[in-house]
Amino acid sequence: MTPFWRKVVFAGAGAAATAAIAKHLRRPSLNLAGKVVLITGGSRGFGLALASRLGRMGCRIALCARDNGELLRATARLQPHCSEVRTYQCDLTNPAEISALIGHVAAGMGSLDGLVNNAGLVQVGPAQAMTLDDYSEALDLMFWAPLRCITEALPHFRKQGAGFIVNVTSIGGKVSVPHLLPYSCAKFALTGLSEGLTAELAGENIRVLTVAPGLMRTGSPIRAEVRGNHRAEYNWFALSDNMPGLSIQPDRAARQVVEALVNGRREIILTVPANILSRMHGAAPDLMIRAMEVAAAALPDSPDAPTPKLNGAEVQAGQRSTVVGRVTEMVAKRAVERYQNLALSEL
Repeated sequence: MTPFWRKVVFAGAGAAATAAIAKHLRRPSLNLAGKVVLITGGSRGFGLALASRLGRMGCRIALCARDNGELLRATARLQPHCSEVRTYQCDLTNPAEISALIGHVAAGMGSLDGLVNNAGLVQVGPAQAMTLDDYSEALDLMFWAPLRCITEALPHFRKQGAGFIVNVTSIGGKVSVPHLLPYSCAKFALTGLSEGLTAELAGENIRVLTVAPGLMRTGSPIRAEVRGNHRAEYNWFALSDNMPGLSIQPDRAARQVVEALVNGRREIILTVPANILSRMHGAAPDLMIRAMEVAAAALPDSPDAPTPKLNGAEVQAGQRSTVVGRVTEMVAKRAVERYQNLALSEL
């Protein structure tokens, strides 16, 4: 066989193998109509946007959060657009409450077809200012709670022969970001769990979608827990979190996630900057770590010991007299109002 025909044969064999693999990996579209979906952290922000989008696709929605008042407000916003919305007050760091939650949803709504692990917490500050409890708190809510929810939900999925899981991780679960270490550690753990389960559960007709958002404009800085130089830490996080071009609106993000779920994708990274960071880290991890060193040098100075923890609203209230404080407050306030006033008919 001449070199030319050898190349043709190899090229044809490669194309056939690629087509066979693609056919094997391709999933049929998912029909969401009538599916019962539990969304943790679903009373506001990205969770509420996902609830609205899934409801418009015909899902019956179960919302879980700690604040009953927020759950009631979320229900009022969703009911005109969803066939059914039920709420469940639950502390996801309590294993007994998780077990009861899954049982109540399945019994009360007749089934459990999908689980969205969305609840989260952001802790901002340098490593020296953090305590071991900060890491434990982050892991409890953003790794152990999703794992326990999945463990409780799987018997229901297996009994009915199908189900889906959406794990909302973060670009911080792919690239460790300075001054967000407890958050990144928890999200890295959830990313590893999600990717592993995607492979292990595929043969059981249980889909797993890993969602890695970049920055999202939900007004989250006012709920962040801040340590270190409180004012400086809050300002950099609030401004970057709401920067056009770097961040995404929750309604747009929800549309992309639900499309990915319906189309059978296994992972979606939200925002162009987050996609670039992830690919750069995969291609040149050493270079990416050096870039993070440069970023860390530009962040606020680190204290030598753990500092008191303040939430973003407390920090914001204490800095209104400064120009930067007023700008930061305005940006964060507009982000909150943008989402609160968003007509869910647009989602």
